[in-house]
Amino acid sequence: MKERVQKFGRFLSGMVMPNIGAFIAWGLIAALFIPDGWLGKWGPAATINNMVGPMLSYLLPILIGYTGGKAVGGQKGAVAGALATLGAIASTTSTMFIGAMICGPLGGWCIKKFDEKMEGHIPAGFEMVVNNFSVGIIGGILAVLSIFAIGPACVKITDVLGAGVGLLVNNGLLPLTAVLVEPAKVLFLNNAINHGVFTPIGTEQAMEMGKSILFMIESNPGPGLGLLLAYCVAGKGETRSSAGAAAVIQFVGGIHEIYFPYVLMNPIVILGPMIGNVCGIFTLSMLNGGLVAAASPGSIIAEMLMTPKGGYVANIAGIGVAAAVSFAISVFLLKFFGKDASLAEAQAQVAASKAASKGQAVESSTGAEVDIHSVKKIVFACDAGMGSSAMGATMLRNKLKDAGITGIEVIHHPVSEIPGDCQIVVTHHELSGRAAQRAPQARIIPIHNFMGAPEYDILVNELLDARKGPAAPAVTPAQAPKAEAPAPSGDTLLEKKNIVLGCKTVTPEEAIRACGRLMVESGYVDEAYIQGMLDREASFSVAIGSHVAIPHGTNDVKPLIRRTGVVVMTYPDGIDWNGDKVKLVVGIAAKGEEHLEVLGRIVAIASTDEDTDKLVASADADKLFASLNGLA
Repeated sequence: MKERVQKFGRFLSGMVMPNIGAFIAWGLIAALFIPDGWLGKWGPAATINNMVGPMLSYLLPILIGYTGGKAVGGQKGAVAGALATLGAIASTTSTMFIGAMICGPLGGWCIKKFDEKMEGHIPAGFEMVVNNFSVGIIGGILAVLSIFAIGPACVKITDVLGAGVGLLVNNGLLPLTAVLVEPAKVLFLNNAINHGVFTPIGTEQAMEMGKSILFMIESNPGPGLGLLLAYCVAGKGETRSSAGAAAVIQFVGGIHEIYFPYVLMNPIVILGPMIGNVCGIFTLSMLNGGLVAAASPGSIIAEMLMTPKGGYVANIAGIGVAAAVSFAISVFLLKFFGKDASLAEAQAQVAASKAASKGQAVESSTGAEVDIHSVKKIVFACDAGMGSSAMGATMLRNKLKDAGITGIEVIHHPVSEIPGDCQIVVTHHELSGRAAQRAPQARIIPIHNFMGAPEYDILVNELLDARKGPAAPAVTPAQAPKAEAPAPSGDTLLEKKNIVLGCKTVTPEEAIRACGRLMVESGYVDEAYIQGMLDREASFSVAIGSHVAIPHGTNDVKPLIRRTGVVVMTYPDGIDWNGDKVKLVVGIAAKGEEHLEVLGRIVAIASTDEDTDKLVASADADKLFASLNGLA
């Protein structure tokens, strides 16, 4: 049950947190320029205030729907989610945050299921037409559905939740929410409450009344500050010496999780922050405190920035009372009921809880781990998702097939679009940080060589062991079985005139320009695409190992591709490519996925340094043409 709630909270948080900046922008503009705001009487304030309503009604829900759709169905899912959200918005004058949290993932899920059904059934050259029209049609249908079904249903849900909050407020029971929120924070279960209920309803309240106390229930830094100051007074040894710095980080930096280990060392002290927050919320209620928008992170700085005009006394009092009560109770509990405990062990417990809340295991000394038995999807990620990751995916796919491992999907994506349901991400070591940020739930395997990484064989052996079969002996890339080339599709993306053999050694930039000119002359790309190829090399080397380089453009210049095509150039003496040796250069211009067969065949015939050297030394235009087009 706990894991399900964590997963739900993580998903809600994943839709809201990336867009917190927009919530803060809306809050600041509202605080400054609404008629009762700090600058409400300023001449242009009325014009600026015209943004407040559209931001709340349209921008924020659509951003949430877009983000939720992208998390489930990638970029196309994001567009479908945004369209569905717009339908929900059009159905009512109420703010449609809850509708966005439903419509966004629904749009992504529909697109994902459609793509799964169509995989392998779209004729070459029709991918863009099918992709664009499927998003438009599915998104349009969902938008209409949202107007008549999802939107009205969400209005009812919001009314019920709002009535529940109103009941708590009217009966003076709102402070009791702290009894649930404070333990939930320590267990990383608060996101489901905070982003699923408090933020949507609080934002609507703020639009109507200029502020909402709901924004301060979870973000109030007072309870944690009081607990840490209590450890400064009544703690022992390491906990006492470290609590002061932790208090500064928690209160000023807003990193509440820094006090969680201090609770886990002596669980009874949770009563301090719990009762402190109860008193803080009561004080805010009595003094009519609240914020204009969500404060993230929950630091004193964010709280003050989000405080409306005339609200500082109430909010500071709410924070101060929470800190004072938390401090007093925590000191008493530490003196009479405290026990010696290890801060390191408590920090490890926090790491485990946090990892579980993100759907991943705690990092071990060899990196993040996942349950190897449950692996169903492996993603190869590179900067553009066009060349090196496609070849790496082909390499591993073939190795899994040779090992008799089935039931694992191996796909390739740009590092910025890694799907959220993958368990393992293989990427270049320079991109591993970005991959970890994009896919926190996944195990990241950094490699240096997409073509011949020894990590492939290690991973295959792990998967074999997990399936309780005999572990395969470790093999080197040179010993690994050669992959079979994919069956020919009937298209010749590589024309014979675009195979240039025996080129003289040049610089990487000159080799890229030569590939680009050949693609321009063949009508594959516009002239400006060449600069995109150089930009790609400047940001991330296109040398992928095994003496192979695959120059291609950045995502920004994809519109400059007229049709998919490939060019091949050989350099028998090799090129010094930023420390790597390159003898085979394959230029790529790809509108869709048509080029993957050619890349797969390159993997089959040039998977090691020795393979590539032999291929280049004996290169024959006719044989290369036949081999790379699947005609041999």
